[in-house]
Amino acid sequence: MTNNDIVQKLWNLCDVLRDDGITYTNYVTELVLLLFIKMEHENTQNGLLSKHKLPEGARWPDLTGRSGLNLLNHYRAMLLSLSQSTDKLIAAIYADAQTSLKEARHLEQLVKSLDAIDWFSAKHDGLGDLYEGLLQKNANETKSGAGQYFTPRPLIDSIVHIIKPQPGETIQDPAAGTAGFLIASDAYIKAQTDDLYDLNEKQRAFQRNKAFVGMELVSSTRRLALMNCMLHGMEGDDEGVVHIGNTLGNAGAALPKSDIILSNPPFGTAKGGGGPTRDDLTYETSNKQLAFLQHIVRHLKDGGRAAVVVPDNVLFDSGVGTDIRRDLMNKCNLHTILRLPTGIFYAQGVKTNVLFFNKVSQSATDSTKQVWVYDLRANAPKFGKRTPLLREHFAEFEIAYGKAVDGKSKRVDQGDSGRFRGFSRKWIADRGDSLDIAWLKDENADDAFDLQEPAVLAREAMDELNAAVDGLRAILAELGEELES
Repeated sequence: MTNNDIVQKLWNLCDVLRDDGITYTNYVTELVLLLFIKMEHENTQNGLLSKHKLPEGARWPDLTGRSGLNLLNHYRAMLLSLSQSTDKLIAAIYADAQTSLKEARHLEQLVKSLDAIDWFSAKHDGLGDLYEGLLQKNANETKSGAGQYFTPRPLIDSIVHIIKPQPGETIQDPAAGTAGFLIASDAYIKAQTDDLYDLNEKQRAFQRNKAFVGMELVSSTRRLALMNCMLHGMEGDDEGVVHIGNTLGNAGAALPKSDIILSNPPFGTAKGGGGPTRDDLTYETSNKQLAFLQHIVRHLKDGGRAAVVVPDNVLFDSGVGTDIRRDLMNKCNLHTILRLPTGIFYAQGVKTNVLFFNKVSQSATDSTKQVWVYDLRANAPKFGKRTPLLREHFAEFEIAYGKAVDGKSKRVDQGDSGRFRGFSRKWIADRGDSLDIAWLKDENADDAFDLQEPAVLAREAMDELNAAVDGLRAILAELGEELES
């Protein structure tokens, strides 16, 4: 049974819960509460964990050995018990966890179905890949919700391969989600160090407890991230690898400076006109991506490197957007932009990019001398269910990028007909510091536009309008006046 087979079988179990009125999203959450208990059992039985993390009475055999109301009542008690665990991490994982199941027979069928799966008949790396598969299914079914801007694993793996995290480096994701970037970075380091056995005990302890830190705003998503990290041997501090909090608030300001920051910040504008509440960000904006970009620049160590997924509006927004891009190019060497294909995120019309940059210093100026742009969007395949995005789609980009993590490998400008070109800082400045750079004629552009859903078009229009309002606010502020709400 392959990993995809397991995901499909798990997803088919959703039919069991339809009579209980359980939504797809609730089903994923319900399934993961059980999956964690099951996977802890499997990992202990197979010697992958030396000690069971769950207390007696709250383990998988405590579920398989019961039926009917006795099972449902015990499961409810288990969730409450785990939420009150003296282990801070277990308590955080099961904080406020409640079952949505009302029928005992549904829980019994879920437990039996999960128990029948041969988990180790296929090569997979734990709950992480399984959950990503479930989240993709959820996003495809609901076409909205948490999976709408889910970062595809092939893209994450390509970014991590380029950034090349090393043992001893601190790695941060200020918008951690289910911790995909952090787990992929950990997997990369383990692959380079024989699963950390090449390191001494002190170095191994650092990798397990201090190397990775993330922040997530949504408690249910953070729960999934903590489970994911634990099952990958990433323990973190007493609160786990991923902390709960608002990166654009005081909690984010307290995050440590890091050697590497990898992130796909949430898209959109702060609701109700409310922007970041921190006072350490230089430029005030309600655009969440622009605010996150400021956080990332501020929280990179000097000499640190970052890769950040951003939508197109970050590249061309006027007003404060221009100021933030200029500030980025002053303090950091923005050496590479990857224009991503449309359709790889679950909101089909969203156009995105990856910014690769290295921090020089917080007080530096003119750090960016040349920006290289790789256009993977023009004339790209139409990715979707029939044409899934694969790691191989990034192979030519990785070659063009070069082996140097800081973008300083010798590069070749492929000219007007190629996908990779270099642009001087002066050329960019003469264009008003817009980084929305394209030169290839996209034969699929009209079709791609026609396929966009009305909600996507409306969201893009709203983002542009909000950016214009931000620009007007900045002008009025300089004049000593305020724009009425």
